[in-house]
Amino acid sequence: MKIARMFSTEKVKGTRNYLNSQKKYEVIRTVLYFAIPLSLFAAGIMQTQAGLLKAAGRIDGFLAGMAPALGGSASGAGGWELLRTGLMNPKSRVNLLSIVAVLGLLPASKSLIGAVMFLRFHSLDSGAADLVEKSSGDLQTLYDCVFTSYKKNFVVGHLAVRGSTVCGYSQTPGFDENGFYRHIGDLLRLDGHKEVTVKIFTDLKKYTERLGQMASLEERPEKTAAVIATLKSVCL
Repeated sequence: MKIARMFSTEKVKGTRNYLNSQKKYEVIRTVLYFAIPLSLFAAGIMQTQAGLLKAAGRIDGFLAGMAPALGGSASGAGGWELLRTGLMNPKSRVNLLSIVAVLGLLPASKSLIGAVMFLRFHSLDSGAADLVEKSSGDLQTLYDCVFTSYKKNFVVGHLAVRGSTVCGYSQTPGFDENGFYRHIGDLLRLDGHKEVTVKIFTDLKKYTERLGQMASLEERPEKTAAVIATLKSVCL
């Protein structure tokens, strides 16, 4: 297990089996992020209880010492009453540790959202992955790309890039090609790639044939790298 993957996916995003392998890291990080603030909150409560117990003991000792002067009418019940009301008062549980714990729930909640997103999706199946890997040759490729938008998510199992040409394959039934073209086209244009053409296939045989055709296109390493970088930056 690589600890770094819990905090950054930069080096593994787009690699084969990325979605399936990343799930465990997302879950472990989320559990860790929730455990820390909850532990701090528990420590804060115990710290407050210890302070109230100490205060109650001092009050009982003071009252016991005053009993002879007061004709024996004083008792230690006052200290324990203070403890009872103190523990039942929500304000008494507010201290620095509890405040830090509440703030710590913010990154934990964000991590939970990320974990849920990864658990929803699956990597390109091994049979299809083997076939596209053989057909890709020296093309620059990305696996397991999930592009999110306000209306829907687009899961593209494999993408190949050569210069300003981007082709991909999706196993999603009823994949919304037109919706994806509008979404990814806008993102590419925002990053300065105005002339890039995108085509997504849902037929694996046709996609592998297209991969063979792409190999004959002009190699433009700088353009290819720039488009790859943009695609990686906007996918899960």
